[in-house]
Amino acid sequence: MSGTLNKVMLIGHLGDEVKMHYFEGGGCVGRFPLATNETYTNRQTNERISNTEWHNVVVRNKGAEICEKYLSKGDKVYIEGRLKTRKWQDDNGNERYSTEIQCTDFTFLSTKKESESNAAMNGPVAQKPNTNQPSNTEPNHEDNDDLPF
Repeated sequence: MSGTLNKVMLIGHLGDEVKMHYFEGGGCVGRFPLATNETYTNRQTNERISNTEWHNVVVRNKGAEICEKYLSKGDKVYIEGRLKTRKWQDDNGNERYSTEIQCTDFTFLSTKKESESNAAMNGPVAQKPNTNQPSNTEPNHEDNDDLPF
């Protein structure tokens, strides 16, 4: 194989709120920690062991704004991106490294805000047809008698 591949796919839970940083040129960056869990049973002790791995996720521009708006601590999300290691010097002059997931794609798997807004949106919409339905269902009731269930 002549090429290389730097691809990461994670499903995990947000460990904190999305922290935003805005730039003068109009761009922005959102950062948040993502927790992934590994659970297994120790064969010798039959004890169930769970390990949590923390990942630093970085999202840019419009994606960052969407994450900030809809994601909150504890939400489950699918992240796709690539690994990037940054190098800097701390206050004592020591070289420090940080490995991050540069997010290129994401999918919300469960969000608290999304669930609340869906319940609020679907509640009144479902009630409107129900209030009109009794007058409309009488003619259709005869058609429903032919249904096998």
